[in-house]
Amino acid sequence: MNVILSVTNILFPIITFPYLTDVIKPGGTGKVGFAFSVIEYFNIFAQLGIPTYGIRVCSQVRDDKEKLTQTAHELLFINLCMTALTYVVFAIAVCTIPILKDERLLFIIASFSMLLTTIGMEWLYKALEEYKFITVRSVIFKIIAMVAMFLLVHNEDDYLIYGAISVLATTGSMILNFINVHKYIDMKPRQSYDFKRHLKPAAMFLAMACATTVYTNLDTVMLRLMTTKEDTGYYYASIKIKYVLLSIITSLGAVLLPRVSYYVEKKRMDEFKNVITLALKFVLIVSTPAVFFFIMTAKPCILFLSGEDFYDAILPMQILVPTVLVIGISNLLGIQVLVPMSKEKVLLYIEIGGGLLDFMINILLIPRLRSSGAAIGTLAAEIFVTVSLMIYLSKDLKEVFGKLEILKILVSFVIASLFSFGAFILTGNFISNLRLPEFYMFGLNISEFFSGYHKGACLVRIFVPFIVYCIAYVPCLCLMKEKLTVDILSRFLHFGKKTG
Repeated sequence: MNVILSVTNILFPIITFPYLTDVIKPGGTGKVGFAFSVIEYFNIFAQLGIPTYGIRVCSQVRDDKEKLTQTAHELLFINLCMTALTYVVFAIAVCTIPILKDERLLFIIASFSMLLTTIGMEWLYKALEEYKFITVRSVIFKIIAMVAMFLLVHNEDDYLIYGAISVLATTGSMILNFINVHKYIDMKPRQSYDFKRHLKPAAMFLAMACATTVYTNLDTVMLRLMTTKEDTGYYYASIKIKYVLLSIITSLGAVLLPRVSYYVEKKRMDEFKNVITLALKFVLIVSTPAVFFFIMTAKPCILFLSGEDFYDAILPMQILVPTVLVIGISNLLGIQVLVPMSKEKVLLYIEIGGGLLDFMINILLIPRLRSSGAAIGTLAAEIFVTVSLMIYLSKDLKEVFGKLEILKILVSFVIASLFSFGAFILTGNFISNLRLPEFYMFGLNISEFFSGYHKGACLVRIFVPFIVYCIAYVPCLCLMKEKLTVDILSRFLHFGKKTG
């Protein structure tokens, strides 16, 4: 279910972003990107770390409906109080800070994501591993948002509508969560609640969320404050691919927290380590080729998704893509290992270090390199966090690290990369020398569409090397007898024979 959800997260920006960048240009996308980055800072205080803490604490009592109901009521009440307080601070900020006041309506629209996230209680559904429901309603709202995007966004002044539709796409489905929650917990108030027991651990998760948000959104905010809205728009375009890839890489890790928390609670450590081993293998197998492929195809990717106006987004994207690998590892080691082991304080200190490093690099490089400087700061911070986590957990996960079969993955990666790079060069040369007779279809000049770096040519330059990569990479992994790949393929083949 989470893989399906990740695929929809890919398709939505691929389908809509090229249209949006043509219509509202770098300035409009920069405004919206800046608004959502600022709202994210308010949102981490509104949520008080509950999105992560709630998964852990609810998964530990999910076998007892009464305890689950009591816990969910307490967390929701705390969440609502913090959200109300955050809205008060937000209102003051919007009325007094000039850069927010100038786009007041856009920030108000973006702020609805805070309220919807609070009432959505996504942490409860994840703790109960209700991924089918999460996926289905999310896909429905993304389809609605996609249709609305094409119907309602027509010019540069429609960036406000784009902002509202973005809220609908990302958090609109939370309304269904709230309506449906009575199926899992009793909605009647209890006679007594113990709110205090959640405050200290929730505050710790809040601090972690603050640190993470600083070095994941700091680049966009500092760019807007130190440069122009166009530079912010270029950067916003460059991180689109990164977020799409991360949604795939973290799709497995996202469903692990309730399960590994349950294993740790029941002292089933062998099963805990087995799950972590499989998850790390998944991250390495998928993210390693993804990093190389999207560095190689950065130019056609940006020009296809965003158009020629976003040419300056190519280098920042190439700098940012490696973060997919390091974030995939750090997300797994931090959220899926340290948190279930109740070592979130260690994760907090490491994330604070990453945030400080990001801030210092941004101060030094953004004035000189603009969006590329922000990308360098983000990459350095993510590498720092990942390396620190690996060093800290080296003893605890020595057995896990020893089972990763890194050499087999690396050899397969190198061979497939060479084939894909050759296909990329040959495809580029073929398109450059291609001379199609001029003809039109549905008002589109087909010969021009498939020439140079126009949309059609860019799609071919991406698609052909991707197919070659897949054809080369998977068989190489099988020939190297990489266990996870062989196991997955055998399961698919067995399923196919069974259904056939």
